[in-house]
Amino acid sequence: MKDRKDELNEEPVPEEEEDGIIELIDEDENVIKFRLLGVTEYKGAKYTLLLPAEPNDDVEEDEVVIFSLNEEEQTLDPIEDDRLLQEVFDFYLAEQEEEERD
Repeated sequence: MKDRKDELNEEPVPEEEEDGIIELIDEDENVIKFRLLGVTEYKGAKYTLLLPAEPNDDVEEDEVVIFSLNEEEQTLDPIEDDRLLQEVFDFYLAEQEEEERD
């Protein structure tokens, strides 16, 4: 699990296209397409988990990109804290495992 905070800066919350693809613009104005893996709430904040929708040089195929979802400002904010990134990812996985058991 990695975060591309160095490559994808604060982004307006994108609209999800019909095919489930979300497009974000990196700091070099390149469009990077993602699939929404999920949204989770952890310790009172919401986070989006994204997977690359197509091969690219910036994000590995199996890399999960996590942003803080700022609903008030309608942005996806990068997360600087590696420990928080891991906690959010682990929490999301635990949620998914619990849903599968139900």
